[in-house]
Amino acid sequence: MARYRNVITILKNPFYAGTYVYGKSEKRTTIVDGRARKSYGHLKPKEAWEVIIKDHHEGYISWVEYERNQALLAGNTYAKVGDTKSGRGGRALLGGLICCARCGRRLSVTYAGSYAQPVYRCDKPNLQLGQRPCFHIGGKRVDDAIAAEMLHAVAPMAIAAAEEAERMLKDGEQDRRRIAEMELQQAQYDASLAERRYAACDPDNRLIAAQLEKAWETALQRVERCRDQLERMQTPDVDDVHPDFTGLADDLSAAWKAPQTTMRTRQRLVRALITEIVADVDEAAVEIVLVIHWKGGQHSELRVRKPRTGENGCRTPEQALAVMRSMAGRWSDQDIAASLNRMGIPTGQGKTWTARRVGPQRRLHGGHCSAEKTSEWLTLSDAAAKLGVSRHQIRKLIKAGILKSEQIIPDAPHQICAAELENERVVAALKRNGRPCRVDSEKQISMFPNT
Repeated sequence: MARYRNVITILKNPFYAGTYVYGKSEKRTTIVDGRARKSYGHLKPKEAWEVIIKDHHEGYISWVEYERNQALLAGNTYAKVGDTKSGRGGRALLGGLICCARCGRRLSVTYAGSYAQPVYRCDKPNLQLGQRPCFHIGGKRVDDAIAAEMLHAVAPMAIAAAEEAERMLKDGEQDRRRIAEMELQQAQYDASLAERRYAACDPDNRLIAAQLEKAWETALQRVERCRDQLERMQTPDVDDVHPDFTGLADDLSAAWKAPQTTMRTRQRLVRALITEIVADVDEAAVEIVLVIHWKGGQHSELRVRKPRTGENGCRTPEQALAVMRSMAGRWSDQDIAASLNRMGIPTGQGKTWTARRVGPQRRLHGGHCSAEKTSEWLTLSDAAAKLGVSRHQIRKLIKAGILKSEQIIPDAPHQICAAELENERVVAALKRNGRPCRVDSEKQISMFPNT
């Protein structure tokens, strides 16, 4: 089994590329404690090599490929300043591509949280010099912003490429039609020539006449084939579906988000367009500032809002937020959590609600302060207990419009004001023992009128 040291030694040896080299290293002499001390094996740059003879012998690869491999190996060297690291997979899109605007060092990638989300950190000053770390930013929000900016930058090019591809397709069809017309003209000329030859032949020479007649017949068959081919090209076939290039720009986003697209492929696409990304944090504006250096020499600035306290990548359902806004200020976080669990609405992470999970979301999205449960607002069960009836009867009163209640969305818990329980219509409806709790309509005609 080959070791890494053996493989890298072969790849870096010019002999592998059919080149003889002498003088790659040198010895150095230094004075230590008044004595000369020699050290060997100091590598010299390629420009300082003493002898370089290319094509000295048959190599496994060419010299151009050897130099390209050396550039890739140098770019992939760990912690080397000034080079972009290759995409090696993982969950971070910009690993080895993003650097710090304050100290110039590349940001390292760490994974934090229960779901191991990537985080870009600039902690080299702390590790090497004992200084305060520059900053750290969440990776998912930055990766999504860079991906969207890259797709937006490529979209005009994709539209132009789609138009060019459609033009090339039409030009190809015209060229094929022109070739078919020329073949038909040549076949008609050959048929006319064969006819003239047959007409000029002596009828008594039957052998020559038979051959000329056969050649004339073959030429006529060729004319028919060329005419049929040209007619098929001029008449569009219903089953022949031409590729649609109009949605190519939209397909870029779908291809980027496709499950079959690996992170390594996305990293290579990013590195094909972006040279480097310089990141900083604007504390005053609470934003992440990203300066993108594109391959063509252009630069653009992108600002990404930093997440607030309690905000995470797992988005809370909008139905849950609507229930929180409706019940906040009237109900405690425990009651809100119980209502959300009864409705079957999970958290953004697919978990059940608790008071500790409701509180940060309520404060994050501008909800009212948590309130202790009072007698002003009642649930369906509280109203039934206060009136001494079943929940089924309270639900009938609400359905009939006798008892007013608030419901933010369908299937949300009913919020009943305590003052509504003393309404005359509610009291009258509950006094009808054994009868349905409904109101007699004024427009309805009785089946048995009083006589």
